[in-house]
Amino acid sequence: MKRVIYLISFLFSAVLFAQNQELFEQGNALYNEGKYAEAIDKYNAILDSKKHSADLYFNLANAHYKLNHIAPSIYYYEKALMLNPEDADIQNNVAFARNMTIDAIDEIPDVGFSKIIKNTTNSLSFDSWAKLSVVLVFCFVILFLIYYFTYATLTKRLTFIGSLVSLICVCIALAFAFHKYNLDKKNNPAIVFTQESKVKSDPNLRSQEAFRLHEGSKVQVIETYKDWSKIKLADGKTGWVISEDIKLLKGF
Repeated sequence: MKRVIYLISFLFSAVLFAQNQELFEQGNALYNEGKYAEAIDKYNAILDSKKHSADLYFNLANAHYKLNHIAPSIYYYEKALMLNPEDADIQNNVAFARNMTIDAIDEIPDVGFSKIIKNTTNSLSFDSWAKLSVVLVFCFVILFLIYYFTYATLTKRLTFIGSLVSLICVCIALAFAFHKYNLDKKNNPAIVFTQESKVKSDPNLRSQEAFRLHEGSKVQVIETYKDWSKIKLADGKTGWVISEDIKLLKGF
């Protein structure tokens, strides 16, 4: 019975993949013909099947960009960048799309030791730091066993030093892993989708207006309350916006 279910599931996945591939090719053909709205419909049909890829988001963003849809183009470029952060084409295109935004938000740069820690932490993903920790633990165990069972003085000394260094590196790698986990957990970016959003000092319409944002601006959501989201800009400004005004980037 399990084999039958597995076979049905496999066949369904294969059919769905073939359909999505056909839709993707149709979307690309429409894009090349300059029919950007029709291409978007094809790409969205793939998203409706819960299938995602950097290429799909990239092409979808390109189509929106051609139609001067500021917020959607930036949103989908950012989604593509999350899946493939090293892709030069995505990086270049999202930079062009960001130039269409109205708001000039200066980013507060990290300096000194804080910058070094952040750059080092972000050099690897959480999974990579975790895997590195496992490898270092394995090295520590091997070196310690050699130290324990060997009788040669020089070998004993070298393996002891090596095992000690490995243990220290394990602690450092674990520290970076947990720091990366916390950074990723706090990282909750969103894109402003309304033409103009009034940012309030408190989560209610009668509160004082702090500033305004326009479509395409990128923010960090740090808290939610009912129909409101507390956001933070790259320059450190904070305020509350109606949750419908923004669209979260996380989640596929």
